[in-house]
Amino acid sequence: MIVEIKKVPDYQVAFILGKGSFEKIPETLGKVVGWLMTKKVEIQMPIYGIYYNSPLDTPEEELSWEVGAAFRGELEGADDIQIKKVPEHEAVSTIFKGPYSEAHTVYADLFQHALKNGYQIAGPPMESYLNDPNLVGESELLTEVQFPVLKQ
Repeated sequence: MIVEIKKVPDYQVAFILGKGSFEKIPETLGKVVGWLMTKKVEIQMPIYGIYYNSPLDTPEEELSWEVGAAFRGELEGADDIQIKKVPEHEAVSTIFKGPYSEAHTVYADLFQHALKNGYQIAGPPMESYLNDPNLVGESELLTEVQFPVLKQ
């Protein structure tokens, strides 16, 4: 596994804040991407999920997450779809290969790499889904896992 500190350029996203079971995520992501497709904007990067708490210590109904996709163009949110700009930042990052449900297994490695290189974690994890689960098997899924970092 290759872990790196990388500069992430600024971008804007359409997203939905979710609460409850992670099983709602595929449908919610589909809603965001479908909405973006109707707006005829360029989807800029893979779809993503940000996880604000952990199922290890949070009841399922209280799980808090965000899913969305970056795009180029000008849009205003609608209904539960919001728009935000994410400023340029640094992140500790790696690519995980395997089931989405196991991507969290690299979190500790990212924390250790950040600390060893003089960085501190500055926010929740973001998982970008790099290939389509409808086209590849679960063992071939690629997820980029990132934590934003700040130099100590």
